[in-house]
Amino acid sequence: MLSEQVYAHLREAIMRGDHAPGTALKPHELAKEHGVSLAVVREALVRVVGEGLADRLPNRGFAVPAFSDRRWQEIAEARRTVEPVVLRLSIERGDLDWEARVRAAHHRLARTPPFEPAEGEHYTRAWAQAHRDFHRALLEGCGNPVLLETFDRMWTASELARRWSALRTPDRDHLGEHRRLEEAALARDADAAAEALAQHLTLTAAGLAED
Repeated sequence: MLSEQVYAHLREAIMRGDHAPGTALKPHELAKEHGVSLAVVREALVRVVGEGLADRLPNRGFAVPAFSDRRWQEIAEARRTVEPVVLRLSIERGDLDWEARVRAAHHRLARTPPFEPAEGEHYTRAWAQAHRDFHRALLEGCGNPVLLETFDRMWTASELARRWSALRTPDRDHLGEHRRLEEAALARDADAAAEALAQHLTLTAAGLAED
């Protein structure tokens, strides 16, 4: 289906950074680029808007959100409020199978290169997936599907901002931050784990602060 193909390509292009923050997404240009109708492009644009990867501006068409968009800080605040609490529940309720999943997810994340030479500064899909899987594994011990669905929604809404933040703070110690999260969780140290997660999310939000 053409609209699905255009949507997938546009979504990946935005995530990869081909369209800079704040730039217009012009339907006519996208239609010409993909060799499809305006209707197909508009359908794809509406879908990326629904995911929070683009904005629909009154009388001005579509655009990639800006670094300074307040939504990123609002999403970060929501994640800092919710996820440490869910992590505490996960540490309290998680069993040995949960511990094994956390350890395995961290091992995969630590061993997956975030970049490949051919990709330049673009995150690989494998690393992005391993990153999400690790964070979700930390919370899965809570045993509450509603809380996990909330995490899924917030993760999708924040992923674009997270990638921008990572590119703006290349010296950040991601490996160390994730290792501390794993160690605190598996040590059943809820206070240390919640604090490490809150700090981890705060640093991501700080990377989007205006210069």
